[in-house]
Amino acid sequence: MINKENLETTGRLNITVFNGDGNIKNSIHVDNLVVTTGREWLADRVLNTPATMTHMATGTGTTTQVLADTALETELARVPLVSSSRLDNTITFAATFNAGVSTGALTEAGILNAATSGTMLCRTTFPVINLQAADSISITWTITIS
Repeated sequence: MINKENLETTGRLNITVFNGDGNIKNSIHVDNLVVTTGREWLADRVLNTPATMTHMATGTGTTTQVLADTALETELARVPLVSSSRLDNTITFAATFNAGVSTGALTEAGILNAATSGTMLCRTTFPVINLQAADSISITWTITIS
């Protein structure tokens, strides 16, 4: 008898937009793609200690994510993660883009392990979120390995 296991990585973003008064303007939930470089990074964690994921980026690219992605299509802003944690087989990353950061018509996001360039863990595109100068955005990104 041959036992066969399939290891899958899935992700989901919760994006919340706040106006200048701190009130919620918009909230969306979208699935993401753990790209090839992200899958390789996860596998490398078993044998090595590559640089941990430290930043989240947003951008205005609209091309659908694919496994070969290594960067956002049109990066607009990148900020350090405010938290990262693991519970069982789920990893959660969170970042906040304060007012005046990442202003524009956002359509993509990614998680990376450096303040510039770096290895991308995952990327997603989503319907346009128009951020005004006074708006801030909070993104919680969950990756599940099953």
